[in-house]
Amino acid sequence: MSAHPLPGSQVQVVLSDCSAADAGHLFAVLCGRFASDRCADDEIREAEGHPTMWTGTFDTEDAPEDVVVPTGRLSGSVTAEVQGTPHAVQLVRATLREAFTVFELGEDAGDQEVQVQLRLEAVPAHQSGAV
Repeated sequence: MSAHPLPGSQVQVVLSDCSAADAGHLFAVLCGRFASDRCADDEIREAEGHPTMWTGTFDTEDAPEDVVVPTGRLSGSVTAEVQGTPHAVQLVRATLREAFTVFELGEDAGDQEVQVQLRLEAVPAHQSGAV
């Protein structure tokens, strides 16, 4: 976990093991519900020949609950580390579950923060209502 705690409503999301397009789709889903240091239409690029990680900070404080989260498009699995207060992380995790199939890989809890490791995959077409 980070040496400097995030404000109570903020969550840091770090994506890896995925394409730039998949990182962009995932961040667009989160930007649809939470204020962020990223915009939904940010251009995300990969570093040729090098492993790439993408980060975003999302503020859960004023997140509307009546926003419909679209089913996320992913070409493969995405590894995500989500860090913040337990309540803020739970809100982000719930949003991810609305859009993707979520597998929990691990969790580290400190005094005031939690960090969860997730693997995200696209929801199979037969479960998303797609025809």
